[in-house]
Amino acid sequence: MSEDARTGTAGAQTTPTGHVTTVAFPTSELRSKVDSRIVDHQQSRVDFVVWSAEEESPGLKKSDIDAVILPYPDHGPTIERLHELPNLRFVQLQTTGYDALIGKVGPDVQVATASGVHAAATAELAVALALARLRGIDVAARDMTHQRWDHQQLPSLADRKVLIVGAGGIGNAIFDRFAPFEVEQTRVATTARDDDRGHIHAIDELPSLLPDAEIVVLITPLTDRTAKLVDKDFLAALPDGALVVNVARGGVVDTDALVAELQTGRIHAALDVVDPEPLPAKHPLWETPNTLLTPHVGGDASAFHPRIERLLVEQLHRLQVGKEPLNLVEVPQG
Repeated sequence: MSEDARTGTAGAQTTPTGHVTTVAFPTSELRSKVDSRIVDHQQSRVDFVVWSAEEESPGLKKSDIDAVILPYPDHGPTIERLHELPNLRFVQLQTTGYDALIGKVGPDVQVATASGVHAAATAELAVALALARLRGIDVAARDMTHQRWDHQQLPSLADRKVLIVGAGGIGNAIFDRFAPFEVEQTRVATTARDDDRGHIHAIDELPSLLPDAEIVVLITPLTDRTAKLVDKDFLAALPDGALVVNVARGGVVDTDALVAELQTGRIHAALDVVDPEPLPAKHPLWETPNTLLTPHVGGDASAFHPRIERLLVEQLHRLQVGKEPLNLVEVPQG
């Protein structure tokens, strides 16, 4: 369950794009910010235009565009319009995941993710969600609105057994941020291996690991193999009082199975991503006990802006000189 599948270290397209002529930014604001970071000796005759579902340069010829930077966070409407660009050769996401592009681009279009850009912010939120739900901070915040004082002894993060499902860049960032809290950590990826943080278990070992997992953190890409990975059997294998933290993709969890388990009160959940998303009004997940929801804000923090701008400057330089872009991924054709 490595993030490799979405960060471009496995099976990525490797044919260089060659020199590009026109790069489309999603907004004029982002174009200006990135352009101001490009030093004089890196300037070239590549045109920077604006094209997206949000904004478009006046008089733009879409046939000129061969590289596109997708909007963030709502890139869906622009993805649906990529077919309007007949000479598109390169797409740059501002997200780590690329599942929204499956079946939307041809095999001759290279795709790069924003791997690394969101790691710190997403890892922060994973720890924050775990702490908030364990220590009842969400409940205390609601009690404040009713001026209710309800003292309880609640579980600490210290001494908990944490299972991290996903061992890519964000998974490693989560591991590092949990480490000072005196927890016992176990990691799972597609295949077993060792790295400088210790041993990584294979996905096939999950059945033997779940019964001891007091906190499960999901940070795996959404693929055919991981879709609804967290199903009825997965949840049933967890011990009473276990906490499921999802900062991956909503589709990694079978929502109906999770709702059913949460309604019993046996386990807890802290979710930054859900399926469907946005979560519709009156969906049962809004009312399940022991549940904390945040609206998919994991990577969207102040750290995002300078980090994505630095990545885009590097990518543009690579595109201009015909060098292979960073974070290339192979997007299934659907």
